[in-house]
Amino acid sequence: MKAKILSLFLIVLSVNFAPAQDLKPEYQKGIIYFIDCVKNNKKEAVAGLIKFPFGREYPIPVVKNKAEFIKRYDQIFDTTLKNKIIKSNPAKDWSQMGWRGIMLYQGDVWMDEEGHLISINYQSKAESDLKAKLIKGQQNALHPSIAKFKAPVCVLETSKFRIRIDDLGNDNYRYASWSLNQKMSEKPDLVITNGKFVADGSGGNHHYEFKKGIFLYECDIIVLGEDSSPPARLIIYQNAKEILTQDAKLIIK
Repeated sequence: MKAKILSLFLIVLSVNFAPAQDLKPEYQKGIIYFIDCVKNNKKEAVAGLIKFPFGREYPIPVVKNKAEFIKRYDQIFDTTLKNKIIKSNPAKDWSQMGWRGIMLYQGDVWMDEEGHLISINYQSKAESDLKAKLIKGQQNALHPSIAKFKAPVCVLETSKFRIRIDDLGNDNYRYASWSLNQKMSEKPDLVITNGKFVADGSGGNHHYEFKKGIFLYECDIIVLGEDSSPPARLIIYQNAKEILTQDAKLIIK
């Protein structure tokens, strides 16, 4: 089995799947070290706790390596987040959530049992402003018919199609597709709204379903799979019968 990069919102969502467990004293050591690094602004030491790439909320780019993390450190660790971490009690404010790791409060920060920093779900104003700017840039680059959305989700490419999924708000997802020789600035060949998100267990795998008449378009996002598993997959059903399956690359996530 291999673990691909988890979407941050899925890690947050997983908090609802299992009750918190008491944090064992031996795991508090890693937390105490992390708190000390943040308190004393040891950027390189914090970077040393990370297995890169380090995810940020899409469309904010992932942090590719240690040097980039140090450069973006103050953007991620603003005063509010630093105070949350520094003032936290390793025994009371950090909770063990089984295989998911150890979380601060309700999932602001996640670490594993070995003391590695898994994810930061908190978003600073600087990152929030950057996200808004990047979303606006995407909207300006898209065909006007699909330029309005709450947040981008992902872009997939199969051997034949380019597929874009956007969150329109209120649990309403949109599917737009083009042939590979087209650009997303062109009018999509197919647009389906009122799609829904479906979590496939608690491991992070999930898919999006879009219905159009007798057809069902399913976009699978494979976070945990076999070594041969693709990052994503498109499956099309006609009257509940599978008529097409294509592996997909996760171009933007």
